[in-house]
Amino acid sequence: MPLTGDNAPTGQRMMEAYQLAIKEINDAGGVLGHPVELVAGDDACDPGTAVVKANELVAKDITVSVGGGCSVAVVPVLKVFHTAAIPMIVPAANSMDLLAPGYDSVFLLAGTAKEEGERAVQSLTKMGRKRLAVVDDGTSFPQSVAHAAVEHLKTPDAGMTLATRLRISQGATSYPRMVDEVIKENADAVLFTGYYPEAATIVRDLRTGGFKGTIMLSDAGLDPTLFDKLTPAETEGLYGITLPLAQFEPKAKEWAARYRAAYGHDPGPFTMQTYDAFKLAVNAIERAGSLDREAVRKAIAATSPADIQLLSGPSQFGPDGTQPHPDFMLLKIHDGAFTLVSQAN
Repeated sequence: MPLTGDNAPTGQRMMEAYQLAIKEINDAGGVLGHPVELVAGDDACDPGTAVVKANELVAKDITVSVGGGCSVAVVPVLKVFHTAAIPMIVPAANSMDLLAPGYDSVFLLAGTAKEEGERAVQSLTKMGRKRLAVVDDGTSFPQSVAHAAVEHLKTPDAGMTLATRLRISQGATSYPRMVDEVIKENADAVLFTGYYPEAATIVRDLRTGGFKGTIMLSDAGLDPTLFDKLTPAETEGLYGITLPLAQFEPKAKEWAARYRAAYGHDPGPFTMQTYDAFKLAVNAIERAGSLDREAVRKAIAATSPADIQLLSGPSQFGPDGTQPHPDFMLLKIHDGAFTLVSQAN
């Protein structure tokens, strides 16, 4: 998970969720008579660093991996953990590239990028938008969401057409050519599928460049740090498709209160999924009755609602390691806060 770099806020929130789960589990007696321990590696959302850190974790004899904040850093470690027979419960990353190898040891707690891209288009269609500009940053998850959105626009019932498909580079200070292309192609909506450091720059550039249409971000871009980087006027009316957030999930109300009491602030994106990943891993170890990795993998694959109730989505997996009928939320920023528009399911 990213504990340093531009995406460090994501990793820091994930760490808080892990620590809350660990305290609760160990206060209740641990697992198989022993306390649980989190062994963490900082991948900084960088593919090369992620491989190094994954190999270090394998050397420490971990039983199950519960990390995964950025798809670009998770994809290259799939083979590392698969070779070591370590099952992976991935709380946040959801690129289609995670499923490409067909490993039976990878389990996603987030709806796939394909589903997210389709639901983004469906939501914009319901708003009456007609011409969509799709923008990604060239990395795994953003490309997956963008591709899914573009493919859905080709279907007969899409209700929208593609104005332009664009790609930006991470880390630039501005994107004037992107703005010019969006306006030139008469787009009335922009879907940016990349991460929040670039999302803030793109939103600002579109606003100051005269774009009057709807801006929608993927779950990678919709982050509380936007409020630190943009003015209230720039964030007002901004939409996002995201994984379930605790503040809008009734069954997570009591958990969110415990989180708030522990850390003094509300849980953010991916915290609920991260907590679920750790609790599911421990639950699977209990059901397996040992630390044998293959037994734990089988227990995860066989998970049902009778075994554990997850806060963030269904307590079961299909043959490909994804959850059936995963949840997404359509959010809108109003008066400096996220508001729930609808369940984008």
